[in-house]
Amino acid sequence: MAHYLEEEGLATVGISLVRDNTERLRPPRFLWVPFELGRPFGAPDEPEFQTRVLREALALLEHNGPSPVLVDFLEDVPSGGGDMSGWACPITLPKAHDARISELLSLVLAEIKSLAPWHQIGVDRRGRTTSGVLGIPIDAVATFLHDVFNCVPESPKDGVPVGQAFRQGCEELKTFYLEAATAKPGSAKSSELADWFWGNTAGGRLILTLHPVALESSDEGIQQVAISQMVPRAQKHRLG
Repeated sequence: MAHYLEEEGLATVGISLVRDNTERLRPPRFLWVPFELGRPFGAPDEPEFQTRVLREALALLEHNGPSPVLVDFLEDVPSGGGDMSGWACPITLPKAHDARISELLSLVLAEIKSLAPWHQIGVDRRGRTTSGVLGIPIDAVATFLHDVFNCVPESPKDGVPVGQAFRQGCEELKTFYLEAATAKPGSAKSSELADWFWGNTAGGRLILTLHPVALESSDEGIQQVAISQMVPRAQKHRLG
């Protein structure tokens, strides 16, 4: 899109969360940021930090040299205090690190059942949820993802390719957990929440264990999700 706009005389700038994709596509001016997927401006509720990111991106419009331009944003997200005691979700979930594939689905469904009351508290407090994109219950989302171990399942949503549904399912499962874990205001950093999900829940273990299977899927859409969108860069050390 940036290339088309530039051809019409409109200068463009963007923010990249996946450096490899940006280097391949070669857009005119992009700022690469070392943040989690879905957080192009870094930490939520940090307006001063987010403004610095935006200003660095807009400053690329003043670049007079040749394009493409890809500049790195070198700051990490603010620490936010690092106090995990601020979490509203007190549920201790069973360890799932060594769970077999045959056990994962039942463990995830048990976690969903335990977290559901806290997720509802979060929905009531915020007045909204960002899960539900696929239009099926969250336990059905988990079952759909687990089916990928054995086959290329049908998309659970009419008109949505299975690869896109797979990406949405991974995001929806993670979102459900994080919305439950942050049901009440607290001071946990986004990186700590990510470490909790990917390192301490069966939901995170399900997606991590699915990753090599998805890479070898016969469906190209599922493959592409595994290549660039399934596991955040900061959590890839947990793979295999």
